[in-house]
Amino acid sequence: MHQYLSAAGFSNVKTKKDLMELVRQVIMEPSEKSFIETDRNSIICEYVRYYSPTTGIVVRGEYDDSNELTLDFYYPVCRAYNVSTNEYVSVERYSAHEYFAGVCDDPRIGVTLIFDIRNSVDVMKHMAQEKKESEEKMTVSFSGLSVSGMIMLPIKKDKKEKLKTEKNASNRNKLLMAARNGDENAIESLTLDDIDTYAQLSKKIRNEDVYTLVESYFMPYGVECNLYSIMGEITDFTTEKNLSTDEELYILTLDYNGMAMNISINKKDLLGEPMAGRRFKGTVLMQGKVDFN
Repeated sequence: MHQYLSAAGFSNVKTKKDLMELVRQVIMEPSEKSFIETDRNSIICEYVRYYSPTTGIVVRGEYDDSNELTLDFYYPVCRAYNVSTNEYVSVERYSAHEYFAGVCDDPRIGVTLIFDIRNSVDVMKHMAQEKKESEEKMTVSFSGLSVSGMIMLPIKKDKKEKLKTEKNASNRNKLLMAARNGDENAIESLTLDDIDTYAQLSKKIRNEDVYTLVESYFMPYGVECNLYSIMGEITDFTTEKNLSTDEELYILTLDYNGMAMNISINKKDLLGEPMAGRRFKGTVLMQGKVDFN
């Protein structure tokens, strides 16, 4: 059973019987469907049914030459409404099945982000034309599913401090871009900045809470490559209801270092009340929709 079904409003799916009924609904009444022919005389099909404006279930299967459908896998999905990055993304196929992961090095994140690609059929069509898996510069819209999170108060700042923070972040991003291109001066400046930051934090942490010093973070979580522990500022949020189960969901729009992403979480899995300006802290399964154009 997929552990993140709750983030799409299906926390009541507990048995294989419940799951197969859900899969049958998606196949019989999909909101979207896409197909691609393979070189083994079969057709890969992908059915998507949205049970709220933002969240739904994806079912992937394959029709053989006798027109029989073999189910491969399913997963919950969260739509993304904002363009998150326009960097070089490497697309890699999972070894176990025809599902793709994206690898992105956006300097604003600070780590190499690995995410599940939601529009895998589009990726297969693109690769069929290009005849290879490659790294390309493309638009990616990030979204995520969470089953555990909490709302935290913001760090109090006046306008002057906010402008200073934004300016420092912009300068750091420029230095990171230069360092990626081999600029030794930029590498040295970043190293010195990190040493200064570490020294300041070491002094302040003795008397202050860590979350008053760390405004946001983005780091890998556990052994699965697409799971991350994140904290970011909530810029907007909406409440949605799963039309099948009536479970209420929060759709949070987060800002992390100027990068926007949408996070879906079941209302009962979130501790606290979301509000623009507050921070979300939780574990997120990262997804992304890539646009090759």
